[in-house]
Amino acid sequence: MAKRLIGAVSSIALAGLVLGGCGTTPASGSGGNGSSNSSSGGGSSNTITVAYQQFGKPPYFNEEWLQQSAKAFEKDHPGVTVKLEPIEASENDFYTKIDLMMKSASTAPDVVTEDTFLINADGSAGYLQPLNDDVNNWSDWSQFSDAMKSGSTSNDGTIYGVPYSTDTRGLYYDVNIFKKAGLPVPWNPKNWNDVINAAKAIKAKVPGVIPFYCQVGKATGEATTMQTFEMLLYGTNDTLYDTKTNKWIVQSPGFLDSLKFIQTIYSQNLGPSLSTVLNAQAGNTEVQELMPKQQIGIAIDGNWLPGNWLSNGASPWPDGTKDYQLTAMPTENGQAPGYTSMSGGWALSISKLSKNQKLAWEFIQTACNKQNMEWYDINQGNLTPRNDIASDSKYQNAPGQFFKEATSFTKFTHFRPANSQYPSVSTQIQTAVESVATGASTPEQAMQQYTNNVQRIVGAGNTETK
Repeated sequence: MAKRLIGAVSSIALAGLVLGGCGTTPASGSGGNGSSNSSSGGGSSNTITVAYQQFGKPPYFNEEWLQQSAKAFEKDHPGVTVKLEPIEASENDFYTKIDLMMKSASTAPDVVTEDTFLINADGSAGYLQPLNDDVNNWSDWSQFSDAMKSGSTSNDGTIYGVPYSTDTRGLYYDVNIFKKAGLPVPWNPKNWNDVINAAKAIKAKVPGVIPFYCQVGKATGEATTMQTFEMLLYGTNDTLYDTKTNKWIVQSPGFLDSLKFIQTIYSQNLGPSLSTVLNAQAGNTEVQELMPKQQIGIAIDGNWLPGNWLSNGASPWPDGTKDYQLTAMPTENGQAPGYTSMSGGWALSISKLSKNQKLAWEFIQTACNKQNMEWYDINQGNLTPRNDIASDSKYQNAPGQFFKEATSFTKFTHFRPANSQYPSVSTQIQTAVESVATGASTPEQAMQQYTNNVQRIVGAGNTETK
């Protein structure tokens, strides 16, 4: 068996990549919905590279999963080497670096982990290989839920990746803090006022803790957009994008109310200090430091969070899922369906410039089989996109997780717009949220600036107001 290489992308290499990748155009490759098996990418190497994000404190379960998958793959493919390339970067920096890598045949990995919200944009940009023929000839594809398949499919039906994890989001609350504040346990808020009032009660009766924690900085990227703003917006009567008119909704009552909620949290000192929340490590600080010390009353976050507290997690805490409970995020006024959530996920994709597309596809099949994916989802704390894993008692009863509760949120969950312009719009949401949280703008001013910026990006004719 060939020795498996685990190579890090050094800062020097990345600097050279930025200089060398700029100005290059992806080659056309085999276009349309063709199979990746029909092309070897023009190379004959027996090494395939897998690029992925590595961030925060170890253990890195995504790396362990890929290592296990690589070992199994090499055993089944004598003479083939899998080279893992961890990219040590925060969320936004990873997106930038991986796009730069895929612009040039000399740096493009064979397999890449893609946040599903970027798949449409990266596919449209010519960075990713269509996989329609591949998945349609793969028996395991029938085990993937239709909702998760849609997350890695573009508007024109092109499939650009195989999902390996998904998620939902809700409210975590500390039962001990709630009892001290005289709040009910279990807690099932029915509207935004219930959430705000609980945070106020914690501030008044339990000094020294953060009543409500949510991401509001540009540095935390999509966590700010999706986990905070869209969790609010999709709990109103409005959305971000009108699928009937195919236009971005740049102004609406729900948009303004979402910004006003954030203003209330931060103007009334119900949230963390700005120095804590306005940096790329804000998520790790929340989950790995503040919550284990029981210094957060309520946090809006994803179902994967308790994975940090497992015995082999980044911040082991045996009582984590006893001291914190998970409940659904209510809609603004309790209107039907009563609760809301947002779902996303990650997928394995093949670079359009891969020199070994056939081997890359075979590696994806190995990494995303039931055995390997179940290990990853249980240890990482992600919801599985595979139906056969979701029905497995080993998964359902995994200790230290909220799989059952989090899975129930899929009944009312939402997905981000499957539009290639979404990543650019998302950055404008982050700017608006941060400006309101810091007090630099009123909600009205931030919404107007958002309107101006989005109209400049997508064209005024592709926007509307409600």
